[in-house]
Amino acid sequence: MKKIFFVIIVLFGVMTSCTKNFEDFNTDKKRPVVVPAENLFANAQKALADQEASTNVNLNNFKLWAQYWTETTYTDEANYDIVTRPVPNSIFRIYYRDILQDLKDARDVTVATEVIGEIAEAKKNNQRALIDLVQVYTYAQMVDIFGNIPYTDALDINNIYPKYDDALAIYKDLLARIDADLALMNDAYGSFGEADLYMGGDVAMWKKFANSMKVRIGITIADGDNATAKAAVESGYAGAFAPDEKCQLVYLDATNSNPIYQDVIQSGRSDFIAANTIIDAMNALADPRLPSYFDEVDGVYIGGPYGESSPFSQYSHIDEVVSSPTFPSVLLDGTEVAFYLAEAAERGFSVGGNAESHYNAGITSSFNRWGVSADAAAYLTKPEVAYATATGNWKQKIGTQAWLAYYVRGQVAWTTYRRLDYPIMNQPPNPLTDDGSVPTRFTYPINEQTLNAENFAAAVSAMGGNELTTKIFWDKN
Repeated sequence: MKKIFFVIIVLFGVMTSCTKNFEDFNTDKKRPVVVPAENLFANAQKALADQEASTNVNLNNFKLWAQYWTETTYTDEANYDIVTRPVPNSIFRIYYRDILQDLKDARDVTVATEVIGEIAEAKKNNQRALIDLVQVYTYAQMVDIFGNIPYTDALDINNIYPKYDDALAIYKDLLARIDADLALMNDAYGSFGEADLYMGGDVAMWKKFANSMKVRIGITIADGDNATAKAAVESGYAGAFAPDEKCQLVYLDATNSNPIYQDVIQSGRSDFIAANTIIDAMNALADPRLPSYFDEVDGVYIGGPYGESSPFSQYSHIDEVVSSPTFPSVLLDGTEVAFYLAEAAERGFSVGGNAESHYNAGITSSFNRWGVSADAAAYLTKPEVAYATATGNWKQKIGTQAWLAYYVRGQVAWTTYRRLDYPIMNQPPNPLTDDGSVPTRFTYPINEQTLNAENFAAAVSAMGGNELTTKIFWDKN
């Protein structure tokens, strides 16, 4: 009897001890309910840099549309086909789900975190500003791709039918957000530290990024709203990136590598070669950057006819530096800012120099980046390059040299081409645009037509169509 009583007491004790901290017992501490803001922020940065760098034909066609590269066998994308592989669907998914949603979650966690003391509060404010600036950048990229997009209704889990906002209204709000972020940041304090994959937590550099974004947005919308553009550029240029400063993600190695390496080398495929568009232009200028961009074939640089099927062995390939696993993904840099300021000067904006000085700074910055700085001075004296004697109006001079300098940064090159209409691009053999011209935007994702039909229809009406040749408001010419 005593043994039975003893067993009952032991069992009761075990049951009591097991249920005393029941919630702790059922909590998987290795799978936190709330992901730290640092992790979310870093994950969004990585996804954004990957998307910018990628040359996967399912995700990013801009290096092709800028006519830096062309395809060897499957030439759909070089002929502006984004439907066979539904690229717009993929871009919407990556930008909204993988980047913007993570940034929203990072902001929510940051705002909800209680801190004590001036230092902690300042750090929290810096973190909020950094998160918002990456959101601003991402939304601006989306507008430049599509035009009107979901913005004020975006990322609301309770609203599965978001309306599309007017592109100019979005840009104006982004500029207001940048100003608010600049007011919030204090570079005497920290932010995300090493979790910030772009700037290592350097708030002073993020201020330069913010001002550089004001310059970029201002120049982008200059033909659509000159007054807003002028105010943005003139208020931002002095605090923007210097010619050799940049925002970029530097990849580590083959296990955490640049997507170009993954798409060009690791895949084992031979899908891309240099396009004749850029090779012919650089050959004509004897451009010293050619060996940094491409390799030779039998002692010469030769590009494949854009949009045509071209044997891989017969044409110049992507240089091994560009296709290395650690090649950085640049999001915004001083080279870009310098060309914007050259353009701003031609538009009559006050930007601390004339068009020629900023143009020269942009070219010199590009030469520095590609390891041929010693050749910059001689290049600038060539009649075909020198600002006073180069062919054409300022749009052709700036547009051509900016395009050469932006190599591998396909989207910014495509956007600059759409705004300035230079350089002259080649026409592929089977273009999906009616007149064979380079597309002026991406069409909306096909699934938006069925899943968000009413708002999709309103957006198409507001844009004046949903064609590859429908122009975004800033593309006036």
